[in-house]
Amino acid sequence: MSRSRYSRVAGVAVHVPDGGLTTPQLEDLLAERNPGISVPRGLIERHSGVRRRHVAPPEWMASDLAVAAARRLLRKTGHTPPSIDLIIYAGVSGDAVEPATGHMVAAKLGAGCPVFDVRDACNSVLRAIHLADALITGGHHRTVLVVCGEVATSSIRWRVESQEDFEPAIPSYTVSDSGSALLLESSGTPGVLGHRFGANSAYWEVSLMPFVRDGSGGFRAGDFTIDPVALAIGVQKLDLSVLRQPLAERGLGWADMAVVCAHQPSLAALHWLCELIELPRDKAEVTIVEHGNLAAATLPMQLHQAERAGRLRRGDLVALVGVASGLSSGTVLLRW
Repeated sequence: MSRSRYSRVAGVAVHVPDGGLTTPQLEDLLAERNPGISVPRGLIERHSGVRRRHVAPPEWMASDLAVAAARRLLRKTGHTPPSIDLIIYAGVSGDAVEPATGHMVAAKLGAGCPVFDVRDACNSVLRAIHLADALITGGHHRTVLVVCGEVATSSIRWRVESQEDFEPAIPSYTVSDSGSALLLESSGTPGVLGHRFGANSAYWEVSLMPFVRDGSGGFRAGDFTIDPVALAIGVQKLDLSVLRQPLAERGLGWADMAVVCAHQPSLAALHWLCELIELPRDKAEVTIVEHGNLAAATLPMQLHQAERAGRLRRGDLVALVGVASGLSSGTVLLRW
């Protein structure tokens, strides 16, 4: 295949399940399931800013959400599965340990192209865009479908042992389910303008969902836990200048962006990140309040929301900024 000089994002689409839970409804369910615990009303929203989250049907897998978004995107861009020559599945959730969830997505779409999965916690989609750009500009592929499906509500801690267990469980009450898809294709003009990534892996334990042994001697996913103090220290020890570097290298700043899409596990975390990287709050696209923490699907949702509202138009500059468990950081700069 001939070498292509540039890549661009041809489109984005999302799928959110019909089912949902407001925060008061979730508190009601917690109270029902934990009769010995006094569920503090309003604490979840005060801590996180989340008013509602999407909940997928129990029979839906991560690949089902990803495929629903991909089908919308293919219709929107006029593509069919045979025109896709690579699928990258990028998400925290997946259908299986083996094989790659990308195979389930391809089979359900009826695609016959190669696939692989990328996992970097909530920065998975950022990494997938980086890889898709490298593969397209290197002449290996022309049309790459990046998909993500998150069934994060499966990690909600519905049972708490004591009153003291409630506050540490709050991060699990903020998560939300969705599917997303991005189509990258070769282009005669630059679309993906730059990307930079960093990591502080010494702090991998501060935000963790481990595998734990179950009663039969096998393994299952354990509870999602966060050490907020250690997490804050680890984030501040990241080289956060990396997040501005793709812009600075081109003589750009946050003010030049039509919108900035930043990962947001909570509203307070978003505001803190804005402070750390000197990003004006009104530049950040907010999804955490009405959509919850969408994990790796957060950034595509923000692109979709900004485009739909007219805040992001073709030709605009947009920055995708992520800080994720691991810890990892990264920015992708796009000409939309």
